[in-house]
Amino acid sequence: MKRFFRKKLPERFLHQLSGFDDPSLRRIYEYYREDLIYILENMDTGALLKELKSRNVLSTESLLAKEKHMSKDAFSHILLHEIQDRGRKAVIGLLECLCALQKYHPHPNLLAVLEEISQTGEGLVDQILLDELGHSLTPEMRDLQEKHKQYLMEKTETLEEHRPPGTTLEPQTFLISERYVNLIVVSTNQFRERPQNEIIQTGVKHEECLKETQSRLEHISPNRLFCWNPQSHCVPHAVMVSGVPGIGKTTLMQKFVYDWVTGKHYQRFAFLFFFRFRDLNRQGEVSLEEMILHQYPYLEGQIGNILQDPERLLFIFDSLDESVHQSDFRSSKLSNPKQRSHFGEIVVSLARQSLLKGCSVLITSRPTRLASVDTTVFQRIAEIMGFLHGDRLIFFNNFFGNEELSEKAFHHVQENDTLYTFCYIPSYCWIICTVLSMCFRAQAITDQLMTSLPKTVTQLFVTFVSNILANHSQNKDGGPTDRELLTSIGWMAEHGVMNHMIVFDERHLESFSVRNDKHLFSSFMMESGQPPDVDYTFLHLTLQEFFAALVHYINYNSDRLQETLDEAESYKDGRAEIFLRFLCGLSDSSTKSMLKSHVGELSTQAARDVITWIQKKIGEKLKAEQPTEDKTYLLNVFYYLYESRNKALVSQCIGSNIDISGVPLTPLDCSVLSFILQSCRGTEEVNLESCNIQDEGLRKFIPALHNIKSLSLSSNHLTDSSCPHLASGIRKNQTLRTLDLAGNNLEGPHFRDLMEALTTSRIEELHLYNNQMTDRSCPHLASGIRNNWTIRSLNLTMNNLEGPHFRDLMETLTTSRIEDLQLDRNLLTDSSCPHLASGIRNNQTLRTLDLSWNNLEGPNFRDLMEALTTSRIEELHLDGNHLTDSSCPHLASGIRNNQTLRTLDLSGNKLGGPHFRDLMEALTTSRIEELLIVNMSLSDEVKSELKNLQSLRPGLKVSTG
Repeated sequence: MKRFFRKKLPERFLHQLSGFDDPSLRRIYEYYREDLIYILENMDTGALLKELKSRNVLSTESLLAKEKHMSKDAFSHILLHEIQDRGRKAVIGLLECLCALQKYHPHPNLLAVLEEISQTGEGLVDQILLDELGHSLTPEMRDLQEKHKQYLMEKTETLEEHRPPGTTLEPQTFLISERYVNLIVVSTNQFRERPQNEIIQTGVKHEECLKETQSRLEHISPNRLFCWNPQSHCVPHAVMVSGVPGIGKTTLMQKFVYDWVTGKHYQRFAFLFFFRFRDLNRQGEVSLEEMILHQYPYLEGQIGNILQDPERLLFIFDSLDESVHQSDFRSSKLSNPKQRSHFGEIVVSLARQSLLKGCSVLITSRPTRLASVDTTVFQRIAEIMGFLHGDRLIFFNNFFGNEELSEKAFHHVQENDTLYTFCYIPSYCWIICTVLSMCFRAQAITDQLMTSLPKTVTQLFVTFVSNILANHSQNKDGGPTDRELLTSIGWMAEHGVMNHMIVFDERHLESFSVRNDKHLFSSFMMESGQPPDVDYTFLHLTLQEFFAALVHYINYNSDRLQETLDEAESYKDGRAEIFLRFLCGLSDSSTKSMLKSHVGELSTQAARDVITWIQKKIGEKLKAEQPTEDKTYLLNVFYYLYESRNKALVSQCIGSNIDISGVPLTPLDCSVLSFILQSCRGTEEVNLESCNIQDEGLRKFIPALHNIKSLSLSSNHLTDSSCPHLASGIRKNQTLRTLDLAGNNLEGPHFRDLMEALTTSRIEELHLYNNQMTDRSCPHLASGIRNNWTIRSLNLTMNNLEGPHFRDLMETLTTSRIEDLQLDRNLLTDSSCPHLASGIRNNQTLRTLDLSWNNLEGPNFRDLMEALTTSRIEELHLDGNHLTDSSCPHLASGIRNNQTLRTLDLSGNKLGGPHFRDLMEALTTSRIEELLIVNMSLSDEVKSELKNLQSLRPGLKVSTG
């Protein structure tokens, strides 16, 4: 890709630009306006302005002033408008600048625009005009097209939104053009790596993926799905759009069809055919013509003529995961639209272009289905990432229609990580808004009400269902009781969860004795199709998972519950993950008590069985030396405990050590971990090494560390901005004794906060190994150590502390109580020796000093050795310091007059020479018990003298390697 861009694209691109006349260039500029805005929002606009100025495209002084005080979105609009006003030269200049910057600031959206212009050439304007105006059709065909568009308009112009029970029995409808909230679609194959429940997996990666759209992932507007794809280097014919349940796949397709009907985009397609797999499931063997006419019978007289121009046709198939056929996209058999087969084969043949070569196909699916499908036939694979923060806020505002209520509801959700994380899914936003609106209607909005609002997903759905039941209780009609209906629906739901089934029909209802003759049934399930071919789905997959768990508390059977727990745990694809969380969440008596007045008592024995199961799982996973997959499972168990809200259970189950090192933790994971730590006062050690914890996650769990004695946060990419959170945690914790922050990058202005907090802490062991610290950090380190009376071990290995401020750190040694100081691999030189000497000369506590792998050779080395004579150091490491024979007299002097030194490591130096004898003479009278001189070139004569030395001092151990 890079090679193609650097060598071919600029030359071809610049040549193409010069060939467009003014009207064409204006049309192209307008065509790409939305793309350019997005590109500018996600690039270094300062670099662009500099490039524009250097190429004399426009004067940037006023723009530079505006950039500092405007949002990127507003600035992008202003910049593009000014370019447009300046005409042809400025438009070409902007595109040339973007082309030049692509080499240094690569962005997939920009590459897509540049490649499309260069590859399409003069035909680009014709393509734009075709998308705007469509093909020239005969009057008869034009009339038929208008009839077809009118039919699709009636199907797509309104959005249907369920309303909270009690407001109206009918769903609310809105014009899609007024109610639709944009969904983020990106190019990705992430569904290939989804062992977890797909909703959870996508939720925890959501913000990460959205950040990647700024640099690595291509952001795709619906009107760009069938435009040039830089990944496949072509205009795609077959496109797959993936998304988790409730993310908005069907709504996106509805908006896509509506925009085509209204002429907003893709008029190159004379006819668009929209199908849902759940509707196709009812058809036996059919031909493509029959399949179309079954849904669009008014096309019968012209179907042959319509299919004669495949390049003018677009087929949309929604929800591949609902298909009863396991479509094999590796091969196709059909080539004639009159050939009969099952619909799955027709879809595959269209996608593979063996049937109607030249047509375009758009398919949607859940990620789990795609994980087992050969997707190489698709020239573009995109994933719906759902709502950004701003989109969620718009949804809340639209739902409540009241600024005060909307603000209170959104604030509550923002404060609750579990609920907010799931809000990237539009249907979850609807459920949460529905529940909160129910709570707001039921009583006055007070602080007490706000604190009692649901906090876990289980509490959310319990509140949702209990409010529906409360509303339904006012409409008794003599049918089955609520408990009977929930039991039958529950067993059907469980069957679906365990068998990856989300669409049910009359046979399933009959099999599980589900009666749909009550208003209550329609409050939970949606119908589609016409009798006798009616399908049923739960309002949301998660509601199905909730009922699957609830039924075990309504209709308890010990053996069946245990069998279900074992079966659910055995699935490696994550299908039962949320189901298990609900089972655990319902074990909480206060959570399930909200249902008591509607369905009677829920089984307490079921709760005991689930708690026993949790205890067993924790016992298995809290063993030492766990592989990473077991640690990941332990994190899942933490979620079960979080849903259960059972602090006594947490305290009973969690031992003194929590080790989930190596498991990436999201901010939501950190919130769950915070609950675990706050509930368990017996935990003393927490190992979170290499968990990729970000600042937001750190902020979540740091307050819960009040009882921890040992905490490892090493190798977590923490930065200076993490220091205030760390400082806050340290100040509030008077039990913390060991803090490991190795392998991060904490240097910066906020490092001072961390060191100030150290002065009031009781930390005894601090690891700051490999933190990219320089001598600028030394004054802050000095301040923290100077006023701390508990720290005994300080590890500063593998930093770069050489410099004038190193003196400050060493001066504090004179008053500190540090016993073990690690300064190896710090690029220290001979000029640091006077500061080192000053520090150890008057220190009465230092016992171990590691200065290995620095470069201390030089005249000032003498100062360090002189200071050694009055120190109480017992272990000194000077290995790998480029010391030569000239250092031996200084070493000898220091050793000869020191009464405490027991271990000396001089390995990896070059001490062999005439002065080495001075060192050996000093060793004869010293109290050193262990001498390490590994990896040193020693003469046979020296080796012989070392043997003699050992015979003179039997207690001396010499290691030469």
